[in-house]
Amino acid sequence: MGRLHSLLAVIALSCMTLSSAWADNKAAAIDEMEGYLEFVDYGGGVIFAQQIPKEEWAKMMVIDARDPEQFAKGHIPGAVNMDWRQALAKRNSIPKDKSVLIYCNTGTLSAQAGFALRVAGWDNVRILQGGMEEWKAKGGFDASTQSTERAKY
Repeated sequence: MGRLHSLLAVIALSCMTLSSAWADNKAAAIDEMEGYLEFVDYGGGVIFAQQIPKEEWAKMMVIDARDPEQFAKGHIPGAVNMDWRQALAKRNSIPKDKSVLIYCNTGTLSAQAGFALRVAGWDNVRILQGGMEEWKAKGGFDASTQSTERAKY
């Protein structure tokens, strides 16, 4: 019976230690997010397709944050597929020394992944406002030229 009590005591102590460590980590994460939100610019890393010159697309890492099935049905040419839930787990494959654009269908899920990456130190990450749907609607790679063309009468 002594061994069982010892084992239970070790398990209980481990649980308390893990619980305390989790609480400390949670508090640290909240502090990091709070600090980020205090100093982030108004757009928070959001960019419209019309703001990206056509020649800049080839210089960026473009991440499609949708699931593989959606990616297979169609994506921005040159994009790599990385499910939004995996952005932090795969952060080491995301460069810090060049522009990174992340998108999903409408911008909602990619905004979550982009926020997480920006809090983690990737200040070069931009979230495509409106996602793939808006990118297509605004003219794709030509969105910036279409938004600056003069009206034709």
